[in-house]
Amino acid sequence: MKKLVYVFATLLTLTWVSSCKEQKKPEPEVENDSTFVEIDSVEDVSIYGRCGDGTAMHTLELITDQGDTLYIGVNEDSVSNVKGGMGVGDRMAVTLESEATNDEPAKARVVVNLTTLLGKWVSLDKSFEIQEGGVVVSNITEPKPLVDWKICNGRLVLSSDTFSIYELGADSLFLENERGIYAYKRLK
Repeated sequence: MKKLVYVFATLLTLTWVSSCKEQKKPEPEVENDSTFVEIDSVEDVSIYGRCGDGTAMHTLELITDQGDTLYIGVNEDSVSNVKGGMGVGDRMAVTLESEATNDEPAKARVVVNLTTLLGKWVSLDKSFEIQEGGVVVSNITEPKPLVDWKICNGRLVLSSDTFSIYELGADSLFLENERGIYAYKRLK
């Protein structure tokens, strides 16, 4: 009888061990961070045009590349969604938060002044020039030289890296991605 109990206990233990090996541990759920998505798979819904002379403090008059004139509301709080200012005649890229209705103008999520973005930028370890037509001139001896740029839904894509424009001014540029914030000053 004692042998039968040992045999039964051994079989039970072997069955339990083999079933544990076959069970897969559940994969940890990875939260989708929509802030940093693959830009090539996303359609750019930005509206491009020039800043019109009807632009005011909280309203952008945008003359689109198709010749339409749009009036777009911009953020009225202290954290501006306008990157680079709104100068009459400047080239702009606008991503909308909401469409226009009968009562309200369209609201901008992000406004990027492309004219302000153009130019030579330098940091402690990198220098590059953003030129018209999507061209970036940089030191080609760098391990990952910058060669092109574009705006996609209010974000700056420099070669294969995507950045949120944290701040853009006449003499400063702060770019942010999942690795941190990068500060540049304008080289004259």
